[in-house]
Amino acid sequence: MYLTWLADARLYELLARLDADLAETARTAGCRLCGAVLHRAPFPRKPRGGLAELPGGYDRRHSFCCAVDGCRTRHTPPSVRFLGRKVYLGAVVVLATALRHGPTRTRAAHLRELLGVDARTLARWRRWWRDTFAESRWWQAMRGRFASPVPSAALPHSLLQRFAGDSWEPLVALLRFVAPTTTASTGAAVFEG
Repeated sequence: MYLTWLADARLYELLARLDADLAETARTAGCRLCGAVLHRAPFPRKPRGGLAELPGGYDRRHSFCCAVDGCRTRHTPPSVRFLGRKVYLGAVVVLATALRHGPTRTRAAHLRELLGVDARTLARWRRWWRDTFAESRWWQAMRGRFASPVPSAALPHSLLQRFAGDSWEPLVALLRFVAPTTTASTGAAVFEG
């Protein structure tokens, strides 16, 4: 089921629109240090995974720079397309790791074939979700928002299951939920490094 979500072009179009909305919100808020106008300063990305033909703009991450000389602070808004500095698309990292839960050689081989994700990368993502993400201050504060506990050992699958909806709506909801952690500009960066 999850792999069919990654083949749906509408998912990537929606994520691009959501990212544009997050970027516009950040731009109109102005510089968080001095309140000045922000100028566009997107930076290149080479996203891996997902569709062969991603919608336009997927090769750029929204970002801004303060217009005031002496400040010039970079403001990178949260993202639903990218999880911090990870080169694979956020949807791929979430779903491939969720599929990898309950590791089997067959699943790993299938993901490697379809997405080009090496088994070592999948293992690293699983460790990252289970250790870095699960132990982050942001997750420690946010996990209490769920009526029933979200098992850290099964992240992100256990978190994905907490969001309702048809088709890939739970994935989009999860990506929106973790978006504040995708940038150091918010002070909640978990997906860096």
